[in-house]
Amino acid sequence: MAGGNLKNLVVAFLVPLPSIFFYLSFVRPGGDADAGPLSSWCAEHPLLLANILFFLNVNVLFWLVGLLLNNHWLIDLYWTVVPVMLMHYYRGHPASVSDAVRSAVAVALTWVWSARLTHNYLRREGWEFGKREDWRFNEMRGQYGKTWWWMSFFAVYLSQQVFLIGICLPMYAIHSSNQPWNIWDVVATATCIVGIVIAHFADTQLHKFVTRNEKLKQLGEPTIPTLEDGIWQYSRHPNYFGEQLWWWGLYLFAWNLGQQWMFVGPLVNSLCLGYVTVLVERRMLKQEHRAEAYKLYQKTTSVWIPWFRKSVPELKEKET
Repeated sequence: MAGGNLKNLVVAFLVPLPSIFFYLSFVRPGGDADAGPLSSWCAEHPLLLANILFFLNVNVLFWLVGLLLNNHWLIDLYWTVVPVMLMHYYRGHPASVSDAVRSAVAVALTWVWSARLTHNYLRREGWEFGKREDWRFNEMRGQYGKTWWWMSFFAVYLSQQVFLIGICLPMYAIHSSNQPWNIWDVVATATCIVGIVIAHFADTQLHKFVTRNEKLKQLGEPTIPTLEDGIWQYSRHPNYFGEQLWWWGLYLFAWNLGQQWMFVGPLVNSLCLGYVTVLVERRMLKQEHRAEAYKLYQKTTSVWIPWFRKSVPELKEKET
């Protein structure tokens, strides 16, 4: 097990190196205009270059590694890393223009967001790299059967490019304008922080709930069917709500800089999380030991936005 974990750790460290080396070699921040036609083209097309590097380094390389390992776990880990890389890419690109305060705040916020999500991912996986594949990919593997090897390129990787590049567009906007810091930047910053905090508490409470149930199973005792404590008594998916709040907060930076069209990124992400919410709840209802409790939980508790719980008339009648 230790050997496999070390192997996957080495793989995780090596896979982004092609893009990093390319960037350092050809896109010289503050570099020389006579560096060559390739460098000149890269300097003039930051967004297009970001998409090309993502396609080659993530879509193609990660996909090939996933086929070799028969496990597409890498994309989950890099969901927490790619935004940080994109932020620094846009910030250090020769075409970058930005307000120093806004840029510094955005970089700091992205690192905090990434650290939180990476910690949660590794904690959930028992601090093992490549321990398991996302359950949704596993289900699709069964659905597509023999065609999964090539369908996975589109379902797992190409789709992720749309999501990740899209929701990270505000990072490009932040480094495309030197408009001075203003009150809307404060609102955007506060929204991002609130989103990170909510997601942190939600994921921590979920981790404690799962850990407790695992211990109860080992002792042969009944498990707790539904998490309804803490922030989970106000929302059925507070972790999703916090994550969306983070991305919409980041979008406010772009909106403030006149890039309103970039709402497509967080919108697609919210729609995707809406679909994932449906899948998760269907999965919960298929589990006999928690189906009844979860149905009641659905009736009393808000889906995403934290709100006060509803009373259920049928439950009151039973109690009386």
